[in-house]
Amino acid sequence: MTFETRDAMGRAAAADVAAALRDRLARQGNVRMIFAAAPSQAEMLDALARERDIDWRRVTAFHMDEYLGLAADAPQRFGAWLTRHLFSRIAFGAVHIIGQEPDPDRETARYAALLNEAPIDIVCLGIGVNGHLAFNDPPVADLHDPKPVKIVELDAVCRQQQVDDGCFPSFSDVPTHAITLTIPRLLDAGQLFCVVPGASKRAAVEQSLYGPIGTACPASALRTHPRCALYLDRDSTPPQLSQATVRA
Repeated sequence: MTFETRDAMGRAAAADVAAALRDRLARQGNVRMIFAAAPSQAEMLDALARERDIDWRRVTAFHMDEYLGLAADAPQRFGAWLTRHLFSRIAFGAVHIIGQEPDPDRETARYAALLNEAPIDIVCLGIGVNGHLAFNDPPVADLHDPKPVKIVELDAVCRQQQVDDGCFPSFSDVPTHAITLTIPRLLDAGQLFCVVPGASKRAAVEQSLYGPIGTACPASALRTHPRCALYLDRDSTPPQLSQATVRA
């Protein structure tokens, strides 16, 4: 779905996520969700935090990636970003943050075990300028990865995106490695809600929708999921999509 503005896109995505949450909570005891941490998600998360009639105490929250090498109190950490934008605003039943290493391998195994305790119902995610999902950049993405969580090296395009998004002052400040959920782990969820605003994402959206499914554009794998909703603003909409689809 394409919307005229970024705000309209975020509100519509949040309304759909909230509807899915209410539906699942009416049918099951609890819901498990994974969230992306990025400026592209801010409008949707703000609108979601203001949704009513959701029993958040029955919702368990995870996030999908985290830098390695940042101080535990660094504001750029994705767990900290999500806490500011969402986790501190809602009384979740549980929130599982990817923790500060000193042993990244041990933390990766711990988080994978938490994720594997029960099915994941809903994932709220975006697409990177290089087509990445979480931190599965093209050089390290594996559409059939046997691991649920792994340590990856970030490519230059991904690191530059963090600067362009205003998260770091310079390229050299961006960490070189991270922990990420893998593509099969993300796609194993019941429903995906993918929010992708901005002109810098248009080429990646185009490749995700119309290019070959493969690791050159990891987000192309979203087309293999039976229940993935895509939300775009006018700036991120590729030319192949009819402007008649743009909503106010």
